[in-house]
Amino acid sequence: MKGLILAGGAGTRLRPITHTSAKQLVPVANKPILFYGIEEMARADITDIAIIVGDTADEIREAVGDGSRFGVQVTYIPQAAPLGLAHCVLIAREFLADDDFVMYLGDNMLQQGVGDFVERFEKGRAAAAGEDSPVPVAQILLARVDDPRQFGVAEIDGGHVVRLVEKPTDPPSDLALVGVYLFGPTIHEAVRAIEPSGRGELEITDAIQWLIDQGHRIHHDVLDGWWIDTGKKDDLLHSNRLILETLESRIEGSVDDASTIEGRVVVESGAEIVGSRVRGPAIIGERTKVVNSFVGPFTSISRDCEVVDSELDHSVVLEESRILGIAGIADSLVGKQVEVTRSGRRPRALRLMLGDHSHVDLE
Repeated sequence: MKGLILAGGAGTRLRPITHTSAKQLVPVANKPILFYGIEEMARADITDIAIIVGDTADEIREAVGDGSRFGVQVTYIPQAAPLGLAHCVLIAREFLADDDFVMYLGDNMLQQGVGDFVERFEKGRAAAAGEDSPVPVAQILLARVDDPRQFGVAEIDGGHVVRLVEKPTDPPSDLALVGVYLFGPTIHEAVRAIEPSGRGELEITDAIQWLIDQGHRIHHDVLDGWWIDTGKKDDLLHSNRLILETLESRIEGSVDDASTIEGRVVVESGAEIVGSRVRGPAIIGERTKVVNSFVGPFTSISRDCEVVDSELDHSVVLEESRILGIAGIADSLVGKQVEVTRSGRRPRALRLMLGDHSHVDLE
């Protein structure tokens, strides 16, 4: 079993952050989103992984390297333009060869992981082959959603997938396609057979529908836990909240006697908490200083930051940023090397989304 992780998207919904950074490297609980997918692959014993990369290829290569830190081997496949998920399969043909593979969207977060999903697919294919019955050529993961019109949607009849529709105005069900797919080598025939959609992309839903129309069997699982596409600020903050809730307290930096730590809090190596209150779940990154401040629940502050005379909660702050004399920051995403300062009286509340290298002085 091989892995194919898609990390070539431009991340337009997370701008201005993604003007200067890959959306897959925006951190959740101080870990890049992409790393969660790679680690899930490794836990499922998938160690030969290709990553589809686009304009942010250099940044992703630098962050991930050869994959050895995760116990995997990584191959990079460039995609000149975002031409659809099925196009990613098309250009990865040489790497994938005739092996089964998992395709994983690099900006998705799953509570359930992929290990059980992979195991069921492999057992299903082996059992069908042993019984001389139709072997499933794909397995899709589905989740129940409130508004399926925003997603690819599956129609199920008698336990079988009979139809897939991309962003339908009249959805046949509330079962949306999650960004994890398992395929056998028959998918290569499907992606060559389909035509670009109205938006000029080779849609993976069209490829799977082609398999169904040709009489192939498609298995499905309905997700038990949460699934989040982190492409928007609020979704990313929600994902950060969910991951922080799984943390175990760990104090590796210093906390002075005038400070209080409440709940599940991680203070990473070299971080300093001085005269401050940190209420978890929260994580304070390496070498970050929090002085005379309040850091509230569901907040991740990355490495080498400085928070002085400030208050923030339910926010994500990226590396090397400074927040000085600001109260009431909430529901915010602050990029790298951002500086937020105050001149004059404090505002009552702030909700910020600031790109890298911003400098905001609040008068």
